[in-house]
Amino acid sequence: MELRARGWWLLCAAAVLAACARGDAAGKTRSCGEVRQIYGAKGFSLSDVPQAEISGEHLRICPQGYTCCTSEMEENLANRSRTELETSLLDSGRALQAMLAAQLRGFDGHFQHLLNASEQALQDTFPGAFGELYAQSAKAFRDLYADLRLYYRGAHLHLEDTLAEFWARLLERLFRQLHPHLLLPDEYLDCLGKQAEALRPFGDAPRELRLRAPRAFVAARAFVQGLGVAGDVVRKVAQVPLGPECSRAVMKLVYCAHCLGVPGTRPCPDYCLNVLKGCLANQADLDAEWRNLLDSTALITDKFRGPSGAERVLGSVHVWLAEAINALQDNRDVLTAKVIQGCGNPKVNPQGPGPEEQQRWSKLVLPEKPPTGALEKLVSEAKAQLRDAQDFWVSLPGTLCSEKTATSTAGDDRCWNGVAKGRYLPEVMGDGLANQINNPEVEVDITKPDMTIRQQIMQLKVMTNRLRSAYHGEDADFQDTSDEGSGSGSGDGCPDDACSRAVDRKSSSSRTTLTHALPGLSEQEGQDTSPAGCPQPRSALLLLLLALALSVARPRWR
Repeated sequence: MELRARGWWLLCAAAVLAACARGDAAGKTRSCGEVRQIYGAKGFSLSDVPQAEISGEHLRICPQGYTCCTSEMEENLANRSRTELETSLLDSGRALQAMLAAQLRGFDGHFQHLLNASEQALQDTFPGAFGELYAQSAKAFRDLYADLRLYYRGAHLHLEDTLAEFWARLLERLFRQLHPHLLLPDEYLDCLGKQAEALRPFGDAPRELRLRAPRAFVAARAFVQGLGVAGDVVRKVAQVPLGPECSRAVMKLVYCAHCLGVPGTRPCPDYCLNVLKGCLANQADLDAEWRNLLDSTALITDKFRGPSGAERVLGSVHVWLAEAINALQDNRDVLTAKVIQGCGNPKVNPQGPGPEEQQRWSKLVLPEKPPTGALEKLVSEAKAQLRDAQDFWVSLPGTLCSEKTATSTAGDDRCWNGVAKGRYLPEVMGDGLANQINNPEVEVDITKPDMTIRQQIMQLKVMTNRLRSAYHGEDADFQDTSDEGSGSGSGDGCPDDACSRAVDRKSSSSRTTLTHALPGLSEQEGQDTSPAGCPQPRSALLLLLLALALSVARPRWR
């Protein structure tokens, strides 16, 4: 390696000496007209630009041969090259963000539509079939759908507890309405509630919904959160500024050819790759966890299909509710006898109607709607786009070089190699920070990783773990109840009054404010906040981040 480096710098020195000798041999210096034209087109003043080449001892970045650049020009072009690269990075990030945001809106809109259509079907059919029985319990149904929406949007609810609470409240209301001729104090209803599991008053519907709803909802919300976190990571990483050594290398790559009088010469491809691999070394370290996140996001779409999938469950909640009320109607007499046997014979309500006046209501049979194919189409498109985005971070140097800078071939001996027009000899470095230790173009301190990017790597890991838990039907928020976090996400996924309702109701211990709100909505609405849904690490993860920060917190690499 040392011999190769020595040979490279001897080549550089020879090129500089040749450039110096060029003017002496010709007896005069060359015109800077082409450089003046390019420099002026970029909006800079031409007042101090030389008309012909001058000696370049004043240059601090470019090789010190005969030059068309003054110190001020070199500084201006260095700043311009850094700005242009940062703009290219932002543009690349925006394109990826736009794709992720479009996918998020598509899936979120479909999931919301399924749930809204289910509630609308309930409101259209239940009043006619169940009459006053539904009217007096309508709030319980509205609260259930509100809780389901809150859970989908990231509220810290235990969905199984929420469903159990709903069935308990509904049983109390309906049992009272079934027996208006009886006095049923709270103590009697408490006894009824304790026997409800054994009595199974609603048939199989509560059990079916309890088994299927958590899996479907946790998969749907983890998927949209994954898309939101991915977009948030891209946005934050794209804003990481370039270091000073990178700025120098990019200036040398893009504009030093102008200063040395060969402005039409394009950089050698391998030279460009080494510069940008050095500049974007920290970004490339996102690759492993980025791929894990996108793989997990694509994989969880397999849980959208089938009897416990999002399409079936979110769109059929009202069907299970109708089956439950039908079962209660069929079992009312047996249920009443068993309740009296277990809780005693309640007193008769002297102001109520007689037993013979008890109302009967009609049964309601609601067929499940077949899938429309809309979700299948969304999934197919998402998988293809997520697959295409997997190598985004490691492909950035090549993408930017091919699109913005280098057009020559690897074996071209007439491209700009950083010193003169000629072939570029050093080998191309690998991807990531650790592989830049011998980068010949950018001095990278591999012991000082960028902390913003390290934090985003941690965010990717956390979200991937949530997706993997969701794939197995587990809600990561409740896998370890002794370590539940209470911090909010990076944005609100629902109105404040709606979120607060989740705390105010009965059994509020199972409801807290949003911790993993549905991502992406705040930016879509034009606000200046980051997308909600970036999972906030639990206390253990926060401690891990703190330890990481304390162990490596140093000035950025120079």
